[in-house]
Amino acid sequence: MLSRRTRALKLLSEYFQVFLGIVLASIGLKAFLLPNGFLDGGVTGVALLIRSFVDLNLSYLLILFSIPFLILGYFTVSKHIIIKSIISILGLALFIHYENFATITEDRLLISIFGGLFLGSGIGIAIRNGSVLDGSEILGVFINDRFGISIGKVILLFNIILFAITAFLLSVEVALYSILTYIVTAKVTDLIIEGFEDFIGVTIVSKEFAMIETAIIKELGAGMTLYQGKRGFGSTGEKQDFDIIHCIINRIDIKKMYRLIANIDEHAFIVEFDVNSVKGGVLRRYLSKKKGKQLPSFLVEKNK
Repeated sequence: MLSRRTRALKLLSEYFQVFLGIVLASIGLKAFLLPNGFLDGGVTGVALLIRSFVDLNLSYLLILFSIPFLILGYFTVSKHIIIKSIISILGLALFIHYENFATITEDRLLISIFGGLFLGSGIGIAIRNGSVLDGSEILGVFINDRFGISIGKVILLFNIILFAITAFLLSVEVALYSILTYIVTAKVTDLIIEGFEDFIGVTIVSKEFAMIETAIIKELGAGMTLYQGKRGFGSTGEKQDFDIIHCIINRIDIKKMYRLIANIDEHAFIVEFDVNSVKGGVLRRYLSKKKGKQLPSFLVEKNK
């Protein structure tokens, strides 16, 4: 159990990071997108599109269009997240209303890239700390909960409709640059949420499982879980009583793993799959200052 002081410090850290996310998102909007008439996806994009035709402050529009999504969120996500999101959206609206950044560049490509970079960084930091700056994520969670459609598909469909309307009402060129902004925003958001380290899962089935296990431990220093396979059927016929190797490695090491396996058994059956989150275990990290755990020395020595 965390002490009251620890919980208070953790909460303070979360709100400080949300504040940082608000600042970055508002820079992306006020210094890049707004002065040049560019759009983003989600609720922010809807507010920007409406503002092109109606002389209303963007801050008011952001709050107005976020209300329906926050109501949806009340029935879908925790109240704690909704409270944080309300504070975040109001904070973003206030920053947009009061801050005045000079236009940094008039180059449309730079506007799309750096506007999306700042906006994506802000959204990503907010999401990592249990808040949202854009209600379209809440819509995705709500529809996924009710109909089983993936959150990513819901947000993608939402933005396809938005950019199609933009192309029709404004111009195809503005829509194309806005799509570029959205792509940059989405990628940076994912990067902030998931981190710089990219881990993948690998499942290996081979008659030479013992040699492959030794090679992975010795050459990659990766941890693994072995499943007992009772019977299997494949291109080499029926196999019985074998170990199935399951391990999580950094994507940087995947080519090396394939070479190790190919040198032992070029007919090995390998399944590679994406990993959304990893906690604990023995993981080799390259970009993070927090180094992963190492295999015990006696285990490495044993497999030499």
